[in-house]
Amino acid sequence: MQTKPKIVFFGNERLATGVTTTAPTLCALIDAGYDVVAIVSHHQQASSRTARQLEIAEVAAQHNIPLLLPQNPADILDQLADYGAQVAVLVAYGKIVPQSVIDIFAKGIINIHPSALPLHRGPTPIESVMLSGDTTTAVSVMQLVKAMDAGPVYCQKEVALTGTETKQQLADKLLAIGSELILQVLPQVLDGSATGTPQNDTDATFDKLITKQDGLLDWQKPATQLEREIRAYSEWPKSYTKFKDLDVVITNAHVIEQNDKPGRIVATNKELIIYCGKGALVIDKLKPAGKPQMDVASFLNGRANLFN
Repeated sequence: MQTKPKIVFFGNERLATGVTTTAPTLCALIDAGYDVVAIVSHHQQASSRTARQLEIAEVAAQHNIPLLLPQNPADILDQLADYGAQVAVLVAYGKIVPQSVIDIFAKGIINIHPSALPLHRGPTPIESVMLSGDTTTAVSVMQLVKAMDAGPVYCQKEVALTGTETKQQLADKLLAIGSELILQVLPQVLDGSATGTPQNDTDATFDKLITKQDGLLDWQKPATQLEREIRAYSEWPKSYTKFKDLDVVITNAHVIEQNDKPGRIVATNKELIIYCGKGALVIDKLKPAGKPQMDVASFLNGRANLFN
């Protein structure tokens, strides 16, 4: 099989905070015969003992592809230019790519963004559509420009949401679709036939960064909103609270239409209900500090004193 053009790959393919990936885009490019000459990523916790191994690092090692982890991609400008790649593909890089790096590639940098651009620009589109209760999202394949998520869109595929997805499930689904779209668009970008549609900036919405504090459950909020948070924050920052002095992470819950004082807890030997600003949450699964995740019946066994 004739080798296809050279590509530099940017990113780690983790489309949302805390998720894992099988790096399907990178693997698809390699399997399709593209000559991936380098992978550029970053790992903010690279020196931490608890840092998770980058999944793309495993792919890089398997295929003898150089893995570059610069503080800033402009620091390796000459090295990137020396590879002679006409195009780059970017999936979840997590940093602004300077114009000097974009200009290295004659055909530009193609980016997978997991939203219906110009909606949900920014770092947390997956979490944000879940938190907003959106019924649809999309995957956009776009040309990277210096301004955040503002480049022309080559193609976009809408995805229906059930309202029950976890963050990991949605990230996996959107990344799989994005990988397929990249393989469709890339030949057109390389031969010059691809035409990107400019975004309407007046319609743009921007998502904020998520912080650890966002995971603290506020029982004054409606139960529907808290259930969305539990799914959207499932890998990080997680949804946490205290039962007396015991720290717990709520990992699964469902909403019931019952009202009482927000924060009131009703516990039986098999059921745990927490009333919210509107409605209530029935806790299905949770993780006590220092313990594995468990169903609520297992948690309540022997812990009745927590709710007396």
